[in-house]
Amino acid sequence: MTVENITFDQNGLVPAIVQDAVSKEVLTLAYMNKESLEKSLETRETWFYSRSRQELWHKGATSGNTQQIIDMRYDCDADSLVVLVVPAGPACHKGAYTCFADSLFDAEPVRTNPTRFAILDELEQVIAQREAEMPEGAYTTYLFEKGVDKILKKVGEEAGEVIIAAKNRDPEELKWEVADLFYHVLVLLREQKLPLDEVLAVLQERHK
Repeated sequence: MTVENITFDQNGLVPAIVQDAVSKEVLTLAYMNKESLEKSLETRETWFYSRSRQELWHKGATSGNTQQIIDMRYDCDADSLVVLVVPAGPACHKGAYTCFADSLFDAEPVRTNPTRFAILDELEQVIAQREAEMPEGAYTTYLFEKGVDKILKKVGEEAGEVIIAAKNRDPEELKWEVADLFYHVLVLLREQKLPLDEVLAVLQERHK
């Protein structure tokens, strides 16, 4: 499949859904023409076509919030794209991690397939949002600002606390320490740009 096989609309455009390759959060919907698609493939960063300005634009060229392309996929009719990226900052021009931050529902959305481990998925997305937006005063922001050495230190400290709680046969303390360890491991995975899904895939493969 090449660019020549992509079906552009009557205006020479194809919709491109941009998705965080790590957290799986949908970040934005933009449009590409043939030239911006070619530039995206060549540079491995997102380029779009602005319908309002009628010109090409390189995402993050002025803000620094570039998007490194991990993969680009097309649908069965080859007339729309999904672009999997590692973002270097917020996707939204308003400074939000995703352009789809607001809901039409007043209450929490209904979860159609709740699982025991849904909180890990939610936490992974929140950590990704913190990294992109870096809200002042947030502990996750502090960890990302300090960098990998600080994150690794915290993982080591929490692992030690888990060992102590287990040795003391203290289930109440153990559950809190394991929760802290899980959180810091997820921060580490985000810093390393490693999706939790890949870790789970290793467990699944070992289970076979």
